[in-house]
Amino acid sequence: MMKRISELVTAMAKREWHKNVDSKSIHQRCYTMLMCLVFGLFGAGAAHGAGTDPLADAVARGHQLFTTHTFQGSGRTCESCHHAGGRGPTVLPNGVRKPSIAGAASYFPRFNPRVGHLVTLEDQVRRCVAGGLQGQPPAYDSAEMRAMIAYLTSLSQGKVIDMGGRPK
Repeated sequence: MMKRISELVTAMAKREWHKNVDSKSIHQRCYTMLMCLVFGLFGAGAAHGAGTDPLADAVARGHQLFTTHTFQGSGRTCESCHHAGGRGPTVLPNGVRKPSIAGAASYFPRFNPRVGHLVTLEDQVRRCVAGGLQGQPPAYDSAEMRAMIAYLTSLSQGKVIDMGGRPK
């Protein structure tokens, strides 16, 4: 079966998986690919090993960054302002209290009149790291940013999407 999977993946990579085959063969190939996905024999399962969950790993890594990483800044972490891992109230360094960021992923992107354009959750993370932590923000396409967004999105699980809304 592993040889057959390897052949299918190679054919797919060459974009030739459908050439010179009849309808029955296409169905067999699709069935085999489906079984590979179901049993995690290629894709995310193969890349991360059996028994791991890449999304849960990213959320855990994001939580770790949120609670412990200073981003080479002033020594503060995200949790310095966003208490209880972002689930508690937000208290800015100047003492201003704001709502929890639990649910933040449900209202981004949104228009920010101070900057005059749409702001994404990634933009906001970079702004907080650069301003609040006085640190080096993670690059948009970095593993750190993906982990932070995975974690912040996990805090929005079950929240109503209110794109452009305000924190509550």
